[in-house]
Amino acid sequence: MSLSTLPSHDAAATGYRAPVLDVVVPVYNEQTDLEPCVRRLHAYLSAHFPYPFRITVADNASTDATAEVARRLSTEIPGVTWTHLAEKGRGRALKHVWTYSDAAVLAYMDVDLSTDLGALLPLVAPLISGHSDLAIGSRLARGSRVVRGAKREIISRGYNLILRGTLAAKFSDAQCGFKAIRSDVAARLLPMVEDTGWFFDTEMLVLAEKAGLRIHEVPVDWVDDPDSRVDIASTAIDDLKGVWRLTRALGAGRLPLAALRDQLGRNPLPVAGVPAGLTGQLIRFAAVGAASTLAYLALYAVLRTTIGPQWANFIALLVTAIANTAANRRLTFGVRGTDRAWRHQAQGLAVFAIGLGLTSGSLALLDGLSSAPSKSVELFVLVVANLVATAVRFLLMRIWVFRGRAREARA
Repeated sequence: MSLSTLPSHDAAATGYRAPVLDVVVPVYNEQTDLEPCVRRLHAYLSAHFPYPFRITVADNASTDATAEVARRLSTEIPGVTWTHLAEKGRGRALKHVWTYSDAAVLAYMDVDLSTDLGALLPLVAPLISGHSDLAIGSRLARGSRVVRGAKREIISRGYNLILRGTLAAKFSDAQCGFKAIRSDVAARLLPMVEDTGWFFDTEMLVLAEKAGLRIHEVPVDWVDDPDSRVDIASTAIDDLKGVWRLTRALGAGRLPLAALRDQLGRNPLPVAGVPAGLTGQLIRFAAVGAASTLAYLALYAVLRTTIGPQWANFIALLVTAIANTAANRRLTFGVRGTDRAWRHQAQGLAVFAIGLGLTSGSLALLDGLSSAPSKSVELFVLVVANLVATAVRFLLMRIWVFRGRAREARA
C-alpha cells in the first residue's frame, strides 16, 4: 500500500496541502545550535527532497532562549513550526508532535545533525512507498561510517547486545537519533509506548518488531558531537530500567500486541503445501526439544545411579515435560501471560503420558530382549524413543494444546 501524497477533502477545500514528511527536532536548551540546524536542514530538504515537508521544533521545557529562537525561525522560514512542552523528555516531545501531525511520514533527528542528511531520503522512501513501517539510521550496520570515541562505541554496542539477549531484538542500533515511522502505524503503536525519555526509541522498536512490523535500516555517516548534553550514566540507568520493565510486560502478556499484529502486521508469505507459521514453529520447537532432550538425558543419567531405569525415566521425563510445555508455550506458539496456563500444562501432561508410554514401552521391550543391557544401549533406545515422542508432541501441541495460537504464529 502506497501512502497518498494528495491532500484530504477538507484540506482541498481550504487550499491546504498536508506535508508528506514532518521532521521533528526535539530540543532542550539549544539556543546556540538550533538556528544553524534548522536553516541547514531546511536548505537541504528544499534542494533534495521531492515532496512537501515540514520541520517542527519540539521544545521540551527549555529554560534558555530556545523558545524565542524557535518562534522567530517559524516566522522567517516557510514550512517551519514549533511547539513548547512544559515538561522535559525527548520521548514525550516526539509522541506529542507525532500524535497530532497530519503528515504521512513522521521523522526526527537530533539538533546536532550528527547524521549526514544524505541518508534522509533513503530513510523515508520505503515508508512513503509502503514497503516498510518504520525506518532507523544505523551506525552499526555494514556500510556505515562513524567517528566517535571508544567510550561511546563500547556503550552503544554493549547496549545493543543487552537488547538482543533480553528482548531478542533484531535491529542493530536502537539509539541513533535518526528515525522515521508511517503516521498510520504511529497512531496505533505510540499509545503502547510508556517511556517519555531516551528509552522511547527502544520501546517503540521492540514493540513494532514483536507486532510483526517491518523495520528498514539505513547505514549512516555519523560524527559524534563532543558538546552533547546527554548524561551518559543517567541515560544508561534509565535504559536498563526500561529494558527490565518492558521484559516484564512482554513476559506477562500485558501488551495487546496480537491486536496490533492483526491491524498492521505483515502476514507470512504463502507457500503451497506448508501451513502458515509451520516453518518457524518447527525451528523453535526443535531448539526447545534439543535443550529438553539434553536436560532429560543428564537428569536420567544422574538418577540412574541411585534408582532403576523405569523410575529414573519417569522422573526425568516429568520434570523436562513441564519445562518443555512452558518453553513451547512462550517461544514456539507465542502465548504470553498466565491465562489458561494451568490448562496448557494439564494438556502437556497428557502429551507427556503418551511420551512416557513410548519411552517406558521401549525400555520394557529392551528388557525383554536382553536381561542386562548396557547403559549406552539404554540411552540409545531412549534417544530413538524420545525422537518419536517429540514428533508426536509437536503434532499434539499444534493441533490440540495451542490450536488457536498455531494459526497466529509467524514463520
